[in-house]
Amino acid sequence: MALSFFSLVTGLYVLHFSIALILVNKEVPSTRGMLYPRESETREVRSLDGIWNFVRSDQANPTQGVRDEWYAKELSKSRPTIPMPVPASYNDITTDNLRDHVGTVWYDRKFFVPRSWAKDQRIWLRFGSVHYEAYVWINGQKVVKHEMGHLPFEAEVTDLLNYGAENRITVMCDNALIQTTVPQGRITEVPNDGGMTIVQSYTFDFFNYAGIHRSVHLYTTPRTFIEEVEVTTNLSKDATVGEVFYSVSVNGSAANEADNVLHVQANLYDKEGKLVANATSDGKLGGKLQVNPVKPWWPYLMHPEPGYLYQLEIKLLATNDELLDVYRLKVGIRTLSWNSQQFLINGKPVYFRGFGRHEDADIRGKGLDNALMVRDFNLLKWIGANAYRTSHYPYSEESMQFADEHGIMIIDECPSVDTENYSQELLGKHKSSLEQLIHRDRNHPSVVMWSIANEPRTASVSADSYFELVANFTRSLDKTRPITAAIAVPNTQDKAGRSLDIISFNRYNAWYSNAGRLDMVTQNVIDEAIAWNKRYNKPIIMSEYGADTLEGLHMQPAYVWSEEFQTEVFSRHFKAFDELRKKGWFIGEFVWNFADFKTAQTYTRVGGNKKGVFTRARQPKAAAHLLRKRYFALGRDLDQCSFPDDLFTYIADLIS
Repeated sequence: MALSFFSLVTGLYVLHFSIALILVNKEVPSTRGMLYPRESETREVRSLDGIWNFVRSDQANPTQGVRDEWYAKELSKSRPTIPMPVPASYNDITTDNLRDHVGTVWYDRKFFVPRSWAKDQRIWLRFGSVHYEAYVWINGQKVVKHEMGHLPFEAEVTDLLNYGAENRITVMCDNALIQTTVPQGRITEVPNDGGMTIVQSYTFDFFNYAGIHRSVHLYTTPRTFIEEVEVTTNLSKDATVGEVFYSVSVNGSAANEADNVLHVQANLYDKEGKLVANATSDGKLGGKLQVNPVKPWWPYLMHPEPGYLYQLEIKLLATNDELLDVYRLKVGIRTLSWNSQQFLINGKPVYFRGFGRHEDADIRGKGLDNALMVRDFNLLKWIGANAYRTSHYPYSEESMQFADEHGIMIIDECPSVDTENYSQELLGKHKSSLEQLIHRDRNHPSVVMWSIANEPRTASVSADSYFELVANFTRSLDKTRPITAAIAVPNTQDKAGRSLDIISFNRYNAWYSNAGRLDMVTQNVIDEAIAWNKRYNKPIIMSEYGADTLEGLHMQPAYVWSEEFQTEVFSRHFKAFDELRKKGWFIGEFVWNFADFKTAQTYTRVGGNKKGVFTRARQPKAAAHLLRKRYFALGRDLDQCSFPDDLFTYIADLIS
C-alpha cells in the first residue's frame, strides 16, 4: 500500500548479525523555515480553510488518481465529489464506511490570489498537518510531498500561481501505516463477503484519524526575508535579570550580495507594550538582550503571574537601514535544569501533576478546533494541572502557543508509539520526526521535555542501540531540555532507560494488571518506582495510570467500569505517590487520560477508550472532582498557591 512515486531514495543499509540489529547513524534532512504564519508590516496571511471537494480512491487501486492525473483538472471531472471541511479528519463526517477507508483520498478547492501579491514578494503554501502522507499540486504542478502526520510543511509557490485570477490546489492524502512509518502499522488483504478487502491494523490504542487536520495558509514574504528565528533564555541566580539569545537565518538574494551586509534590530516588549531591551546585530544576525528587572516564565500555580510572555520583534535591515522584513514572536524567559534527583525550573524543583491527552473529539476527529482547545485549557486550569504530555504525537501549534500563555508545561512527544521491529529505515524516519518536532517547538517556553517514544518494545535486544542513537540525536538538536520516553515493559527487561535523562513509566494496576483488585495498587506502584530509580538513578515520573469508566455507572462497593472504581483507583495511587514524593526523586504523576477518546473497533472498547477524567464531550466524571482536590492540595503544599473558592462544598457548621 505504501506509494512508490515521489519516494526518496534512502540509500540506507540494514545489517543483521545473530539476533542483534546493527544500525548506522545516518544524517536526516534538516528542516528550514516553517515559522508560524503571522502578519506584519511586510507579510500577509490568507487562510484556505473551509469546505473543500473530496474524493476517495478505490482501496484496491490507490494510485489510480496519480496515473490518471486527477491533479491536472478539477477532481469533479474525474470522480463525483462530496464536500469536506478543512481542517478536520474525514473519517466521521459522512454516514457511509469512509470511517474505515484505507489508502488515498483526494481534496481540491479553488482560490483567488490578488494582483497586488505579484509585486516584488514571495508566496508560500503551508499546511499545519496532513495525516499521514501528503502530495500537493498547484494548478496541476507538483509542489511538495511530505511524510509524517501532526507536523507542518510548506513550499514556495510564487512561480506557480495565477495573480489576479483563479487557482486550484489539489491534495492527495494517504493514511496507510506500515512497519517503517511513524507510527507503525500493518496492511493486510483479507477475505470478506464480497471477495477480498484491505485492512489496516495497528497496536496503538487510538483511532488512526486521517485527512487535512490543521489549517492551510498562503502567506507572503519579501524577496529577502527572515526564514528562521531561534531563541534561548537564561536567568541570573536570583532570577532578577533575564537574557534572551536570538539567532536569525535569512533567505533571499540580498543575503548573498557582498556589498549589502544585512543586520538585525531586535526589540523586546513586555505585556504592556513597553520596550524593555533592544540590540542591533552585526552581519552574524544574532545577539543577546538583557532584561532588568525580568519577569520569568513560571508554570501555572507556581507563581501569581504564570506564563509571562514578552514579545520579540525582529527587523531585518539592509546596509542602508532599509527595512526588508519584520517578524514577531512571544518569548518566555526561564531556565531548566535537572540531575539524578530533581527537575528544576528557574532553580525551583518541579512536581508535575497532569495528564496524558489526545487531540480527539466527536465529528472532527483530530481536526483543529479552537473552541475545543479553549475548553480543554479551561478544564486543565480548573482541575489544577500544571502539565500534560502530547501523547502520542505533536499537538497543534495553536495549542502550544496557548500552553505558553497559560503556563502549562508540555512533555512534547514525537509520533513514535509502540515502536517495534527496529530497522535502519525506521530509525531514519523516527529521527526525522524528532528533527521536525524540535525545529517547530524549540522556542516554546512551555516545552520542558522531549519524549522520544511511547511504550516502545524496549525489551528487544535491538532497543539498546536504537534508542541510544535516537536519544543522542535528540540531544544534538537541543541540549537545553531533558529526554524521556514512556516505558511499559518491566524495569528488569528495559534496554532504553540508560539513554534517557528522566524515566517515565506506564502501569495500570487494578486494570490491566490484577483487574478489580484495589488492594493491589499502592504497594505495587511504590515498589516499581523504587525499582526504576534503583536501576537507573534518575528522576521518575508515573506517566500513565487509570481505569476505564462509563459515565453514570455507579456501583457500591466499587466495581470495574464504575465511577466509584475510577475514584478508588486514583485514591490508591495518590497514597503511593505521597510515599514516593518523600524520597526526593519521584517528580510527577500523569493520569491517563484527560478525556475519553475514540479507538479502533474492539470488544474491549465500548465506543472508545473511557479512561478519561472528562467525557469526550468535556464534562467531568466523579473522579475529576477528587483529582481537582488532589492537584490543588499539591499546589498549596509545594508552591503555596491558594485554593479556589469552590474547591470544597459546604457540609455543616459543627458546634462542639
